Amino acid sequence: MRAATRTDRGTIPSRRSVEAEGRAVGLPDDDGFYDKIKPRLCSQIGEELREARCVLDLGCGECELGRFLAETYSQEVIGVDLADGSFPDLQELRGGAPTRLRCVKADAGRLDFLAAGAVDAVVMLWALHELAQARTVLVEARRVLRPGGELLIVDFPRGSLAQRLWNEDYFTPQQAFDLLAVTGYADITVRLVERRQVLWAKGIRSASKELAS
Repeated sequence: MRAATRTDRGTIPSRRSVEAEGRAVGLPDDDGFYDKIKPRLCSQIGEELREARCVLDLGCGECELGRFLAETYSQEVIGVDLADGSFPDLQELRGGAPTRLRCVKADAGRLDFLAAGAVDAVVMLWALHELAQARTVLVEARRVLRPGGELLIVDFPRGSLAQRLWNEDYFTPQQAFDLLAVTGYADITVRLVERRQVLWAKGIRSASKELAS
């Protein structure tokens, strides 16, 4: 999911400072670190969302996570991305058998094909920092979540190895917490995992709160 513009989240750490921090914790100089931990992250996401019957994957890309959830946990998974060029061929995946994965080309900020409360969980893997209108997307995600449903965000944090590699505009844990709070989520937790190189943020759609405007 690509964004033409980004919201201003303050000064991005200099490449020199990020490189120095990376060397201090013994991180590699390439993206092999993220390739290595991705299967483990997918398993952790699956365990976190294991009780959801229907999962919405925003910014799904090639739908790798969606395929994993559908095949491992027999969940119904709806993958959404603005670009559909990397969607898998579901006929090939199916191999004559039904699949629980569906990929939809759509704007994550306008999920008109989904009714309010239609999904049990929403997940965003490496997608939050790509959004030009993150608040709009999170409000819409909250609309389609059932009361008590969970939003899970897994992304690169500011000052991480990813900053050194790609130098994009990532969120700090506090910024992620504030964003979830202002868009109406409850029971918010934000932490850094995988040697503090991955942001793990989650919130619940509370039945007692109105949607943020």
